[in-house]
Amino acid sequence: MRAAIYARVACATRQTRDTIVSQLKALRDYAVRSGMEIVEEFRDEGYSGLRLDRPGLDGLRDLAERRGFEVLLTCCPDRVARDFVLQVRILEELERFGVRTIFLEGDAADDQLWKLARPITEATAGSERT
Repeated sequence: MRAAIYARVACATRQTRDTIVSQLKALRDYAVRSGMEIVEEFRDEGYSGLRLDRPGLDGLRDLAERRGFEVLLTCCPDRVARDFVLQVRILEELERFGVRTIFLEGDAADDQLWKLARPITEATAGSERT
């Protein structure tokens, strides 16, 4: 199975560099243990999870649209987005492209708020890319 990995930290400092390195290591280890082929690694250092315009996230979304991978590995839902509605829209966009998202910690799909909000975001999101 082809996988992409995504890591993000909001501040680009020496301390957070260690954090992003540890995220990437955990994601690579998970992929290896699960028999996945990592096709690309995406990272955003110094970008808030409240923003949609992030170079790593843009690349990830572009590759998903081209059907370049089947699974996205990331540490937790807030690495994708800090804003819940934005998080839901990104994850739903990936699903439309056939990408399943696996979080190493805290699965958004099991969250009760996610289950309640999903029908609303599906009704309002349309087919446009956010």
